[in-house]
Amino acid sequence: MKAARKNTKRSALPAKNTGPAKKIKYGEKAVREASLELWDNPAPDRDYEINIDFPEFTCLCPRSGYPDFAVIRIRYVPDRKVVELKALKLWLNSFRNEHISHEKAVNSIFDELDGALNPRYLEVLGDFNPRGNVKTVIRVATPLREQP
Repeated sequence: MKAARKNTKRSALPAKNTGPAKKIKYGEKAVREASLELWDNPAPDRDYEINIDFPEFTCLCPRSGYPDFAVIRIRYVPDRKVVELKALKLWLNSFRNEHISHEKAVNSIFDELDGALNPRYLEVLGDFNPRGNVKTVIRVATPLREQP
């Protein structure tokens, strides 16, 4: 008997059964297949900062299933690679149907970017909208890394 394999890829919620099979839209397909894409840093010998704001981040509360909304702010000093913005946008959108805590979402984004980019500095901030009269801001950052 084969052991069940855990699916670690984020996927859209199943469509409601409202008749004929729903055809997946091209945007849904792009989000479902999203992965980070890296480009060569055009100025690897210079320290410069890249700031990215993603104001429409969504995920689902792991307890209630209600949607959570946030601005994700990414700030980094690249080393050899930079992240391609459209791929980053699609990848961040892949969290929208994931039941995940604020803390885990921000730490997951940080871990993926840090592992892929190995930047000289990285900060990820999740500024979540209030829900139930509680506002959450999660910040994860690395110390500045020295160049070899």
